[in-house]
Amino acid sequence: MKLFALIGFPLKHSFSKKYFTEKFEQQNIADCQYELLELPDCQNFPALIAAHPNLVGLNVTIPHKQQVIAFLDQLDPASAGRIGAVNTIKILSDGRRIGYNTDYYGFKTSLENWLNTLPKIDNLKALVLGNGGAAKAVLAALADLQIGYEVVSRQPSEQTLAYKQLTKEIVNTHQLVINTSPVGTFPTVAECPQIPYEHLTARHLLYDLVYNPAETLFLQKGKEKGAGTHNGLAMLQLQAEKAWEIWNSES
Repeated sequence: MKLFALIGFPLKHSFSKKYFTEKFEQQNIADCQYELLELPDCQNFPALIAAHPNLVGLNVTIPHKQQVIAFLDQLDPASAGRIGAVNTIKILSDGRRIGYNTDYYGFKTSLENWLNTLPKIDNLKALVLGNGGAAKAVLAALADLQIGYEVVSRQPSEQTLAYKQLTKEIVNTHQLVINTSPVGTFPTVAECPQIPYEHLTARHLLYDLVYNPAETLFLQKGKEKGAGTHNGLAMLQLQAEKAWEIWNSES
């Protein structure tokens, strides 16, 4: 039995097990199983691998997308190597572990699909909320789409803005606001990123990588101002299918 799994912490409300279990059933794939393997400390990754010798593929979520790189043998240069974060691992028959990033594909494709349904926005710029592993994939996708951006973080630096620095002018000149942080994820649905929502308008677009709940408080507050909204479900489905493709490729 081939074992696939999601690692991260916590994993109580994960999409992945249900998604892949249903996929196996619908496609009559009898020799595969998908599990949730909570990993509070990434330093225990080698022990987890040793305890599950039938593992052939992993998805990686918060908070291990960057830390896990230290335990891999190779990074796919076109995705994880370039981005500096891993959300998919392929385990070869000889035990080698190769890291990939399918968040990039999922986000870029879903954003393009959404923007293609909207009137063209000239000189579109983005505010990216958060600077963790998911943000790295988002920034690479924005760069490839030639969408300028500013990163907003709770730990500001020379390269990032603090939430309290978000003025009306900054919000007005960045029509796309992307939440890459887990803030607002179930069960903490009463929380949202601390941006000045009063400056949002019907010209804004809010994209939340969070998919549970389907409409976060972040998106609700945007909708109240007439902004367009998009949650992370399509991105998640796209990245999952890309991961399945990687796990089943010959290389």
